[in-house]
Amino acid sequence: MQRRFRLHIGAACVLATCVVAAPSAVAAPQQSASTSLEAAATRPAFRMPFDCGQTWRGSNWQGHSPAHSIDWNHYDANGNPDDYRRRVFASAGGTVLSSYYSTTTGYGNTIVIGHGDGWQTRYAHLDSREVSKGDQVSRGQLIGRVGNTSAEYTLSPHLHYEQIYNGSVVVAVVQGVSYPDYVARYQTSTNRC
Repeated sequence: MQRRFRLHIGAACVLATCVVAAPSAVAAPQQSASTSLEAAATRPAFRMPFDCGQTWRGSNWQGHSPAHSIDWNHYDANGNPDDYRRRVFASAGGTVLSSYYSTTTGYGNTIVIGHGDGWQTRYAHLDSREVSKGDQVSRGQLIGRVGNTSAEYTLSPHLHYEQIYNGSVVVAVVQGVSYPDYVARYQTSTNRC
């Protein structure tokens, strides 16, 4: 009888240890889920950075740096690239945090716009920049033109685009469409409509 009593006490102690430890083991994933939900709740309704009705190919290819960034290309009716010097518009309103030519990275002519709540967008390889640091921009405002500028690489014209949350490039969501890594798709702009 004493032996059974000790076994029950031992089993109860093990069970109590599991119950006490379980909440701390579950807390960490809930925090990261909360952070993801917070990011989703505060994410601006980003539009494509192009004129209304234009269809562009967005691609996020393996080895693209940084991960999660999108390269945008436009093609004519015959399938030939024709994006050089096409207009680029802010995908959401905000403040221009930087507008510069990068000599230390492959970005070339670059614009970064802050949208609040930790959100930013970066536009790179521009042929020209139409805004300066500190400018207030609205969604759909002209900020530059597609180019192939880079201090490190020889590039074909395209727009390099990033959505940044709290300092990290994240999987972009453009007009409600997600661009996970290694995807390419065509999408039609609803910016400036």
